[in-house]
Amino acid sequence: MASAAPRPPAVAGQFYPADPLVLRAQIDELLACALGVDEVVAPKALIVPHAGYIYSGAVAACAYATLTACAPRIRRVIMLGPTHRVAVNGFALPAARGFATPLGTVAVAHDDWLAVQRRGDVIVDDRPHAAEHCLEVQLPFLQRLLGAFEVLPLLVGNAQSEAVAEVLDALWGGDETLVVVSSDLSHYLSYPQSCRYDRATVDEILHLHATLDHHQACGATPINGLLRVAARRGLQAHLLDLRNSGDTAGDRNRVVGYAALAFCKGNAHERFCH
Repeated sequence: MASAAPRPPAVAGQFYPADPLVLRAQIDELLACALGVDEVVAPKALIVPHAGYIYSGAVAACAYATLTACAPRIRRVIMLGPTHRVAVNGFALPAARGFATPLGTVAVAHDDWLAVQRRGDVIVDDRPHAAEHCLEVQLPFLQRLLGAFEVLPLLVGNAQSEAVAEVLDALWGGDETLVVVSSDLSHYLSYPQSCRYDRATVDEILHLHATLDHHQACGATPINGLLRVAARRGLQAHLLDLRNSGDTAGDRNRVVGYAALAFCKGNAHERFCH
């Protein structure tokens, strides 16, 4: 049963500003500085990182800036990300009817929430979502760019990539629907190692090879599911940015990798916003 109370923000003031005025200003600045998006039109899906904005916000902005032209028609966002704190078999939906951020509350798409529960591998449980950051940090970007929209927030646990593909196929929709997969890349390698390792991972994604493991990306399972659907539906992957925490706000001894990618019709290309 759905809960009337929205899920409160768990990482406001930690991963991003809790003050709405400061948060709006930071997101607007990140979007204004995003480069390399001019040749990407109307993406159907995005892969975006989910660290604190000081680390990965600029990379995420390169993905979200591609929505500027198509934002008026997006009314529904399917969000998938990995479970970092609570083990889940299959998929976890929240019971909450909305997700709150300092910028307001985004409603959960109720019809989709009901429909996806018909699968035997989907549970409704607020506990995996309660402290999870991977979907929450995406919402303020979407709130600044889109008008009225709903979300379907799905955490992906121990699941097969084909199961993710089945869920995405069922929820795919048309131009009104955007898919967002939240994932970082390698974790805690040295800077040179991370650059080589993440470059190889991105090459797999660009070629739609749905073979990533969780050493390459914490969201490997939802990414692999998206890549399966993208291949079947004739989408191309566009690399917009590839950096790590050593490039943004951390030291270079142990870094975390971040990439921004868009999926849409047309020829794949690379354009970095360094």
